Amino acid sequence: MTAERIDGKAFAAGLRERVGAHAGKFASATGRKAGLAVVLVGEDPASQVYVRSKHKATVEAGMESFEHRLPAETSELELLKLVEQLNADEAVDGILVQLPLPGHLDEQAVIGAISPDKDVDGFHVTNAGRLAVGQSGFVPCTPLGCMMLLTDRLGDLSGLEAVVIGRSNIVGKPMAQLLLDANATVTIAHSRTKDLPAVVKRADIVVAAVGRAEMVKAEWLKDGATVIDVGINRLPPAEGEEKGRLVGDVDYAGAEGVASAITPVPGGVGPMTIAVLLRNTLVAAYRNAGLEVPEGL
Repeated sequence: MTAERIDGKAFAAGLRERVGAHAGKFASATGRKAGLAVVLVGEDPASQVYVRSKHKATVEAGMESFEHRLPAETSELELLKLVEQLNADEAVDGILVQLPLPGHLDEQAVIGAISPDKDVDGFHVTNAGRLAVGQSGFVPCTPLGCMMLLTDRLGDLSGLEAVVIGRSNIVGKPMAQLLLDANATVTIAHSRTKDLPAVVKRADIVVAAVGRAEMVKAEWLKDGATVIDVGINRLPPAEGEEKGRLVGDVDYAGAEGVASAITPVPGGVGPMTIAVLLRNTLVAAYRNAGLEVPEGL
């Protein structure tokens, strides 16, 4: 058996197309484009790349992109003042403060200052609470993207056993909650889990989000499991390579022979994250304008 490759890139392209179509309808209905404000503090090279790609994707989807680039020495008070201005700005539907922030800034305080109704990253404690109790809010982009891939592949998840490896607030915990809401039986595994391979072996669905290159081995997996690999790790360069190759948290080559379906790295979960960010921004715009969110978003 060779696992089916779950093509996140193709699914994300379809989602972005739907977002673009509905963004056009929103602009026609309201006389303005949906708007995403991205705040970048400092010169972190990876963050700069992410911000550039978010700007490009937002404009391509027919939405307004507002970029705020602040020097690394920006004070917390200055940053909070900007967030307050963006909360009050009716042209801005979604606010994203690019993480990580420089060390002197309190990330939780900054995230907590964003209006929960503009928190398109889904990191605000109010949105975490809404997710926990089944209310409508914003879900972090990566786990929501994973969920879209899973339901597209498997349909009804009722009664399936799911193991989420990793317990971060950004991926692991919200992922577990989404699976629970879909009536899966969910285990969150982590660094302290006893006999992790045996726990993973029970799972019909494995979501790996630990940030350790190729940690999950083929022999850990149940035959026919569906594997979602959230990890993205760069290996040291082999001889003759300029850069080491990118791999996930799962040993893809081995898992391919056991799983029924698996996301590749790159080209699996990664493209979904920005597509879902655009989707969340447009959902925020419809809600902020008092309009019904279109089906298919």
